[in-house]
Amino acid sequence: MSSHALRNIGFVLAGLVVLLIGIRFAFGRIFSTGGAPSGAIEKSVTSKDGTSIAYEQTGSGPVLILVSAALADRDGARRLARQLLSSFTVINYDRRGRGKSANTEPYAVEREVEDLEAVVNAAGGPVFLFGSSSGAVLALDAANRLGPKVTKLFLYEPPFIVDGSRPPIPDTLIQEITTSLSANDRDGAVALFFGKGMGIPAPGIAFMRWMLPAWSDMTRIAHTAPYDLMLLAGTQSGQPLPANRWSQVSAPAIVAVGSKGEPFFHSGAKALVGRLAAAQYRSLEGLDHSAVLMAPQALAAAIREFFGK
Repeated sequence: MSSHALRNIGFVLAGLVVLLIGIRFAFGRIFSTGGAPSGAIEKSVTSKDGTSIAYEQTGSGPVLILVSAALADRDGARRLARQLLSSFTVINYDRRGRGKSANTEPYAVEREVEDLEAVVNAAGGPVFLFGSSSGAVLALDAANRLGPKVTKLFLYEPPFIVDGSRPPIPDTLIQEITTSLSANDRDGAVALFFGKGMGIPAPGIAFMRWMLPAWSDMTRIAHTAPYDLMLLAGTQSGQPLPANRWSQVSAPAIVAVGSKGEPFFHSGAKALVGRLAAAQYRSLEGLDHSAVLMAPQALAAAIREFFGK
């Protein structure tokens, strides 16, 4: 091959590299949360087992606590917090093992419920709870324990699998992820969570690794992936939801799903409504599972409408 042809190929490859870097930079800007909202006050509270739980508080009005999803800390909810702080005192906290919160082991779901109880008690009065994905399940468990301390619940796309609309989560997944973590393969643990857990094919995971700056953030808290799988135990098998797990939840609740959400989210939401004393199902037009980060304005409008009633 001539030197001229080789030089042309080199220019093409260099152009592709520049293009990919540009795309990655653009994705970084899209997914950036911009840091803490202006005026955010850093606080912490000590949970029952001595674990320090960190949070930031913004805004004024009725207290609304945001409960994050799997492989996310408070940063993932900051866009949503900004949309809500004009109407609420927003408490956006790091679940244990994430962000600035500590991580006392061994993990138990009960400990996470106690963490959220400590945050509720620090707020000094009845609260609203918002939870997304597995965070919605944690919010439910907390409401089941806390009774009148939780006055309303907004649950966005709890990832229940109650029928054949998607394959159940393999029982072996938590052990596979734990094995990867034991070998210090945090990247592999996150890939397993998204691949076998969320059904994202290998090319999609490769794209996420390269294009999403948040991938490195998720690998830093990969050790919390088994926590969420433990939290979701018994709800992703393709069978009906547990009959009595949330029998003490009396607070009015919205179980919302984006209209673009996969069918299993809708089936699971409707099944949950049938298990709660005062819940409604709602489909939010144009939204999907990424709404907390990618469509916070629309999601916040639905939250304000419900909590403002």
